[in-house]
Amino acid sequence: MTLPDRSDTQTSTTVRESPPLFEARGISVRFGGLTALDDVSLAASPSEIHGVIGPNGAGKTTLFNVCCGFVAPDSGTLYRGGRELADLRPHQLSGMGIARTLQGVGLFAGLTVLENVMVGADRFHRSGFTSALFALPRSAADERGLRESARGAMREVGVESYASRMPSSLPYPVQKKVALARALAAAPDLLLLDEPASGLGHDEIVELGEFVRALTDRMAVILVDHHMDLVMSICDRITVLDFGKVVAHGSPDAVRNEPAVIDAYLGEQARRGDQDE
Repeated sequence: MTLPDRSDTQTSTTVRESPPLFEARGISVRFGGLTALDDVSLAASPSEIHGVIGPNGAGKTTLFNVCCGFVAPDSGTLYRGGRELADLRPHQLSGMGIARTLQGVGLFAGLTVLENVMVGADRFHRSGFTSALFALPRSAADERGLRESARGAMREVGVESYASRMPSSLPYPVQKKVALARALAAAPDLLLLDEPASGLGHDEIVELGEFVRALTDRMAVILVDHHMDLVMSICDRITVLDFGKVVAHGSPDAVRNEPAVIDAYLGEQARRGDQDE
């Protein structure tokens, strides 16, 4: 018996690419007569860090606020796993597996470090953080789970020893770590970081970069920051904004050598750096 030669048999297969975890498509935002964003798109795929950079006033914060539901775009659409997000609001993020940090620390001054981080873990527990805080009726197991989730996130970023402290008593870099722990306590698969390196020294920025890079084994990251060394060293893709428009998009190497980026963002600093090499 002779079997047919498979090389002579034509097969037709359709490969469907999975949609990005999160996508902003054709986003435009206007404040009165000012166009803050003009047809801006970006996407975050699993295990990827997507950086957003640009000079002051380029529209980075506005784009981040649109992705977080703080600002409604005048046109364009947000997608989560290929499904349209209509009328996104900030309080919906955690239920969708999205966590975020703010430019500052955004911690609650009247709560301890542990209690602040418990806020991030609240989505996993039926009775919730409020019941635990005010000792309302709830199961002991649920409360233990809430605290364990928070402590696990604190341990990961190295702030567990500050659990009983008030945020205002801590150095700013430690407060930033607490804010990051609160975001991680929600166990997101998408983390939105807004200026995470602001206020940090060189060694702290290097440590932050290594930490964020390691997170990609379980989540995607969208990172908005103005520290070029950090963005170039850890991001897989970068979108560059200038005057609300995308002027470059691609890998760090491609973006670094893009004339529009040098003109808009790096300027003379980049040119001097090239001459020094």
